[in-house]
Amino acid sequence: MTDKIGLFYGSTTCFTEIAAEKIQAEFPPGQVELFNIKDVPLKEAESFDTLIFGLSTWDFGEIQEDWESHWPDIADLNLEGKVVALFGMGDQVGYTDWFQDALGMLHDELAASGSTRIGFWPNQGYEFAASKALTADDEFFVGLALDEDSQYELSEERIQQWVAQLQQELTEVG
Repeated sequence: MTDKIGLFYGSTTCFTEIAAEKIQAEFPPGQVELFNIKDVPLKEAESFDTLIFGLSTWDFGEIQEDWESHWPDIADLNLEGKVVALFGMGDQVGYTDWFQDALGMLHDELAASGSTRIGFWPNQGYEFAASKALTADDEFFVGLALDEDSQYELSEERIQQWVAQLQQELTEVG
């Protein structure tokens, strides 16, 4: 697993950026390149075979502002044959009916991209009413679900476990 990984994120309050940096730190030095989509065109993602996209859900199931401004660009990305993992930030207590909705919307937007999606995350240990980020069987989130508002003490361990999972899945698909 020596290929570079492009990690593209949008971050309004820096929590998604901090999570992206922690994810980067769990990989070997130099393997993951970080890109804030506020500063870099999403088209840059096409230069990587493996991608991680990170975003947060705002208010009542809304997409983070940087992602929202680039949303039309997603459909134009050529992700055929690429491997994609997702992570999201949300508040399961304050917005229990919309927890991680943006994560689910991004997953759905990528569904027809021809990419292989990895990094699905068990939904155990969370308390929420509804989420667009759940798989059809409701057992997994479509990516790592982080909650810096209600479960910040679990984020570090979840990131470590998720990156280990990604590394294993990358060896299986590669």
